[in-house]
Amino acid sequence: MSEKVLNKKSPIKSSWRGLLAIVIFLLPFWMLVVWFFLPGRKLLIAIVDKTVVEYPGQEHLSLHWILNQEKFLKNNTDRYEPNEDYFGFFPLEDEKYKLKGLERFDSTQLEKLSVDADAAYITDAYGVFRNEWFKQGNIQDRSGIVYGGMSKQDLYFLELMKQKRKLIITEFNSIGSPTDPAIRNKFEQTFGIHWSGWIGRYFESFDTTINKEIPSWLIKNYKRTHNDQWPFRKGGVAFINADNDLVVILENEKHLKNGLPYIYASQEGVDHYGMPEKMKYSFWFDIINVNQNVNHVISDFRIDVNEAGQAELAQYKIPSTFPAITTHMNSDYRFFYFSADFCDNPISLSSSYFKGVALFKWMMYTEREPLERKSFFWRLYRPLVTTILNDYHDSIKKDKN
Repeated sequence: MSEKVLNKKSPIKSSWRGLLAIVIFLLPFWMLVVWFFLPGRKLLIAIVDKTVVEYPGQEHLSLHWILNQEKFLKNNTDRYEPNEDYFGFFPLEDEKYKLKGLERFDSTQLEKLSVDADAAYITDAYGVFRNEWFKQGNIQDRSGIVYGGMSKQDLYFLELMKQKRKLIITEFNSIGSPTDPAIRNKFEQTFGIHWSGWIGRYFESFDTTINKEIPSWLIKNYKRTHNDQWPFRKGGVAFINADNDLVVILENEKHLKNGLPYIYASQEGVDHYGMPEKMKYSFWFDIINVNQNVNHVISDFRIDVNEAGQAELAQYKIPSTFPAITTHMNSDYRFFYFSADFCDNPISLSSSYFKGVALFKWMMYTEREPLERKSFFWRLYRPLVTTILNDYHDSIKKDKN
């Protein structure tokens, strides 16, 4: 047989390759078409975000991504707009801003909102501070607050939603500093959780010559109680007590077997909510205690400490395992508390317009980088909150039938 015949390509194989290339080329178009023609579903969510310093508001964008992907509508015709459809801080040009929070409403208006809204989600109540907004001094320094903290109107609205057995989702930072302790205490009593006063975060490096994102107040407060010393160079986890500004540092190798905190899901979290069994988390979190007679925990944070790290935590009564996702899902009301900045992820809304895009989530992130947070959105937040909202929408339909 001649060399020419041997090297001749099969016309059948060439046809299949060409067809496959066309399918791959047209796939995004058809995903967009399918999403466009899917019917919308009304689900009015009162979203509170007090920490928006620029658009799009990253602190609530992950939620809006899911609302758009799932075709949830704020009324019978209109989709949610991330720059408009929330209560809180609205940035304008030239350091101007508008405050459109629930603080504007009296009790009658809050009652009406609790009737109209299907659900409430406080994505972030931390707020905006003067250094951050007016660019005065070091942005990492603490300064006076412009707007923030859970208000008595926020809490009253949540109480009304609980009475009406509607879905409530809250997360860090909803009740931490700068929320007034009296409001925090009432929230804790209402929903059966208690904030320990501790918050924490993973830092890839504690070397101040390398990592400029370490807050200056964190370093200052540690030095205040450690003879003006900051002896850390590797990465690890910093714990901060909001009551007394006490700082505890767990450093890689010295205190930690693995520097990154991980979220471990229960069987319910894996089977029903689609969460991975184990998920890294590299941003801010808080430590809460849960009333087990009221709520149950479906995932935990675990800090992988060695013997020295365990001793350091024990000295300050900080647990190495603590709740990540707490829920109350009985017939009397529906409540979730996420013990971290779950909704704050660096994602783009554009991918939400393609039906089935989650099948290609492996293309959206790389977990090789410790600090990347997109994988948290795609692997944990998206399936978790999508399931919560779909379950709740189905229950509303069932109750109406």
